Amino acid sequence: MTIALAIYDMDKTITRTPTWTPFLAFAMRGRARWRMALAPWAAIAGLAYLAKLIDRAELKQTTQKWLLGGSVAAERVAELSAAFADHVVATGVLDQARARIAADRAAGYRLVMATASYAFYARAIAERLGFDDVIATESEHDPAGALTPRIAGENCYGPAKLRMIEAWMAGQGLDRQDCRIRFYSDHVSDAPVLAWADEPFAVNAHGPLRMMAQARNWSVLDWR
Repeated sequence: MTIALAIYDMDKTITRTPTWTPFLAFAMRGRARWRMALAPWAAIAGLAYLAKLIDRAELKQTTQKWLLGGSVAAERVAELSAAFADHVVATGVLDQARARIAADRAAGYRLVMATASYAFYARAIAERLGFDDVIATESEHDPAGALTPRIAGENCYGPAKLRMIEAWMAGQGLDRQDCRIRFYSDHVSDAPVLAWADEPFAVNAHGPLRMMAQARNWSVLDWR
């Protein structure tokens, strides 16, 4: 029996915009407005990333530390994530993405979100959109269960995303040969997963991914 999986990236594939910076702003408004004064320090981390002095994982960890703090109680994280997910699903999800998700569900696909965004809020968004499973960047927690800025495992980005999808499949007892997989993404960083999928879709693709899709005969969709 063939198992049908429809795997979706989130930021700018399903959503109109990236979600990490909006989540930080949302959380600061709801938790500690004074932290907005620390935004310049987070901006310095952004410049360090552009200069290739730090990688994306370190950038995410640094911005979280400055703008959310060294630890956030689990209950507060859940509250912020739920409220942010409500906001994103109400105002920030592309209509054609909703339609495609519904069509895949109706066609019998198991819906999986695979995103570099943090799991603590990506899961809340995915739940509201009817996804079955989420593969995302996980976080470390302190002994009391509070969220810390440290990433647990890998940042779910680039080749790591494919490794994490394969690890998830192994954990679910899914053999790649028994699966029919379609994958949707807007960014060339997801080329490893697109090349691995049976049905790769370049969605809302930026220039480099559009060129790659044309060269490799991948389907190109625009949901914007």
